[in-house]
Amino acid sequence: MIFSDPVSFIILAVVGAVAGFLNVLAGGGSALTIPLMIFLGYDATVANGSNRIAIQVEALTAVAAYKKNKHSDFPLSLKLSLMTLPGGILGAFYAVKIDDALFTKVLGVVMVLIIFTLMFPKSEVIAHAKNHKWKKWLAWPVMFAVGFYGGFIQAGVGFIIMSALLHLYGMDLIKVNMHKVFIVMVFTVPAVIVFIVTGNVDWFAAVALSVGMVLGTFIAVKVSLKKGEKFVRLILGISLLIIATKLFLI
Repeated sequence: MIFSDPVSFIILAVVGAVAGFLNVLAGGGSALTIPLMIFLGYDATVANGSNRIAIQVEALTAVAAYKKNKHSDFPLSLKLSLMTLPGGILGAFYAVKIDDALFTKVLGVVMVLIIFTLMFPKSEVIAHAKNHKWKKWLAWPVMFAVGFYGGFIQAGVGFIIMSALLHLYGMDLIKVNMHKVFIVMVFTVPAVIVFIVTGNVDWFAAVALSVGMVLGTFIAVKVSLKKGEKFVRLILGISLLIIATKLFLI
């Protein structure tokens, strides 16, 4: 049974707030929201589509919040976003045909791999690679793959974007988060269109989640700018470990 009463709205909004907070600081908020909607009776594809609407609203809110706090670099954010957009468009066409069982196992592996890469952000290998011309060419296929993953699966893409920007561009995690939300805002558009056109969005759930994510996003932006990179890295590591463990136990 799918619930559409005030209590369900509040539950979705509260979980959405937690997810929005996690998505901005690290990622993995969809690992909370999608299972909740499935528990409430929504079809997995509809849950995915409704969540994409909230993700889009969250990303718009985060971009505006970073801009308001004088942390923005729109020219670079736009360049990075356009690098992911072709992949996002391609991934969106496959977004309504996800194999949930395989997806959770693959995502768990991805989380573990990212944990290991984030343990060595300043390694000599990466620093050495940054001085080579091939790095700028590697960025294009990597960002295309990021866009495809985001358009197709989305859940956990925040971790992947953070890892890519950290290692390819050597950014600190505050700047990484700033660019991440802009990138998500752009490549989520094709997926949102696909889910709406195919009728895989429940607007009650989408609105409830969006309300919560907006609140969680504002809090997360303030916290990240106040606490700094070490705090963001701590939240990121904890989130990765919890979600990877959860995915492997499913």
